[in-house]
Amino acid sequence: MTTPLDATVGDQLPTITFGPISRATLALYAGASGDHNPIHIDSDMAKASGMTDVFAQGMLSFGVLARVPTEWAGADRLRSFGARFVSMTQVHDLVTCTGEVTECFEADGERRARVAVTATAQDGRRTLTGEAIIALD
Repeated sequence: MTTPLDATVGDQLPTITFGPISRATLALYAGASGDHNPIHIDSDMAKASGMTDVFAQGMLSFGVLARVPTEWAGADRLRSFGARFVSMTQVHDLVTCTGEVTECFEADGERRARVAVTATAQDGRRTLTGEAIIALD
């Protein structure tokens, strides 16, 4: 497995899998995060809003996706992180988070890597896509 010190374009970061997303996970995350929007924890409310069921809070998935670059390089090497929500993470989804080094470059006196990150549900549906910038040395 590659480390940040010897990273090159095309390197795959260790995969992180979480889930399946349960109703208990959503309720616990609501309590921990303060995001008590009932659409995430109340099936009746979700259905009344036109959804088929509750779905995960966006920041739950975002937080797990952020673990890909930070567990690989350490939070102290993270220079930026952003992601775009492309579909909902549904209750019962099993999500796999991946990262790939897409560029190595110099900035502000550091050697850095651009890492493409993706969260994908078990059915192949991408739920988040994004990018991290990591200091390599």
